[in-house]
Amino acid sequence: MQTEADVLIIGAGLAGLVAAAELAAAGKSVLLLDQEPEQNMGGQAFWSFGGLFLVDSPEQRRMRIRDSYELALSDWLGNADFDRPEDLWPRRWAEAYVGWAAGEKRSWLQQMGIKLFPVVGWAERGGYGARGPGNSVPRFHVAWGTGTGVVAPFSYRVREAVKKGLVTLKFRHRVTELTVKNGVVTGARGEVLEPSAAERGASTSRVVVGDFAFRARAVIVTAGGIGANHELVRRNWPARLGPPPAHMLSGVPEHVDGLMLGITQMAGGHVINEDRMWHYVEGVQNWNPIWPRHGIRILPGPSSLWLDARGCRLPGPLYPGFDTLGTLKHLRQTGYDYSWFILTQKIIRHEFALSGSEQNPDLTNKSWRQTLGRAFGKGAPAPVEAFKQYGADFLVRNTLPELVQAMNELSGENLLDYAQVEQEVRARDLQLDNPFSKDAQITAIRGARNYLGDKLIRTAPPHKLLDPTKGPLIAVRLHVITRKSLGGLETDLSGRVLGSAGQPIPGLYAAGEIAGFGGAACTATGPWKALSWAAACTRAALPARPWPRCWGSAQATYPRAVVSREWLLQHGLAQAGQ
Repeated sequence: MQTEADVLIIGAGLAGLVAAAELAAAGKSVLLLDQEPEQNMGGQAFWSFGGLFLVDSPEQRRMRIRDSYELALSDWLGNADFDRPEDLWPRRWAEAYVGWAAGEKRSWLQQMGIKLFPVVGWAERGGYGARGPGNSVPRFHVAWGTGTGVVAPFSYRVREAVKKGLVTLKFRHRVTELTVKNGVVTGARGEVLEPSAAERGASTSRVVVGDFAFRARAVIVTAGGIGANHELVRRNWPARLGPPPAHMLSGVPEHVDGLMLGITQMAGGHVINEDRMWHYVEGVQNWNPIWPRHGIRILPGPSSLWLDARGCRLPGPLYPGFDTLGTLKHLRQTGYDYSWFILTQKIIRHEFALSGSEQNPDLTNKSWRQTLGRAFGKGAPAPVEAFKQYGADFLVRNTLPELVQAMNELSGENLLDYAQVEQEVRARDLQLDNPFSKDAQITAIRGARNYLGDKLIRTAPPHKLLDPTKGPLIAVRLHVITRKSLGGLETDLSGRVLGSAGQPIPGLYAAGEIAGFGGAACTATGPWKALSWAAACTRAALPARPWPRCWGSAQATYPRAVVSREWLLQHGLAQAGQ
């Protein structure tokens, strides 16, 4: 059994696959470990919607979107709100990543075989002013094939490298310790878990059947975030957002447990900004769950009326799809763990999408016929209609009194006063009697439709909720759903893990969600983390966070997808003059 390699990678998610593929392309031997069985290769990214952050892309220009490095960086910094001493490297990462996204990222994705859906989405629209949080323009590029389409080319490259003897895969290997000798990380020890035939994403056993010890000249930790570890999420929950929810859904499989954070800390790694997380407030219970507490996030257009648990309308600009963390903070002050959308069949047909590769079979299967049905079909996409029919959080009624009664019955708390809800609905509807309005949400809906992409597939024509021709009425109970860690291991622009004094730990790198950016992002989606951080680690080791290191400016050239010679020399994997 092979017990030594040039590089040991811990975690076979997207970041780990990218790093392994790049290192193998440079001719280096790789041991790739994961605590889950082989069917989980690709990790959390496999389940993602496949959203990628790009700046001034051809897709944007075709949609008449004017974007730039300067505008994107301004938006990013408005979201991140860097205000701590430990934000030195996160800020540098932000500048580097936005530069890469405005430069060679798209061509690099093309080289990897990743294509993009032509309509660019507008996530996190903001609404606080030019310097506040939010995206000034649409930047959410969906991979053709969703998350599975992002994972596939790297999974293929890794399997080809396995055939060549360059990569060795070790599944059901759970690391419990990083080995350190004279201050240098030299490998890892851990436990071999019993085999598992569980389907992808399902829980697996933790029965130990053996142990292992592997050595390498460099170790890259790519073990993901903490989203399924609700105890750890609550422990790190920031006071600025109010009390943590007693009830949360999980937007990630159970193996996203944060285990390697503590293990890497024991080896000297410095963890920063643990209280910075990105959890969504539009979660619904999956009627067909795969993992425990399985939630699905609604990707809403801007038209639904958003009420708190007592039936009070959320203040502006806390509209659907505008400010995730601002809405989370507001709702955590209400004392309740849920809120409500009220909408119509016309809104759900035009505006509702569900996050996740399995919830978007048209995009995942790369079917233009099915995708056109999303835009021009008579009903909502089939997965949305399935949730409307089977989902525990969806209610459909013909009249508002019937709907409010059903909402009270579902919550079991009888918090909603019909007169209050009716007042909110009718006041909103009155603002549609004219083509202009004092209601900022109505104005935002009309503004969204000035963008062709929203008009085509993401924003319904403005209409009254009580218009019977647009019904029936629908209510959706919304929960907090865990998703992304923004803090984690502190790294420099080469992906080297830093110690508490700011010095790199020899032999130790981190990539992907476990690497600690530590600020809110313009588009809080997963694959960008895995692509950029990983590419940097394999250059001095590749991209695995959305910040592939473009090394500093919009004009900087991003290194080709190979490991840097300097990194290889540093770890004795090449000789001077070779």
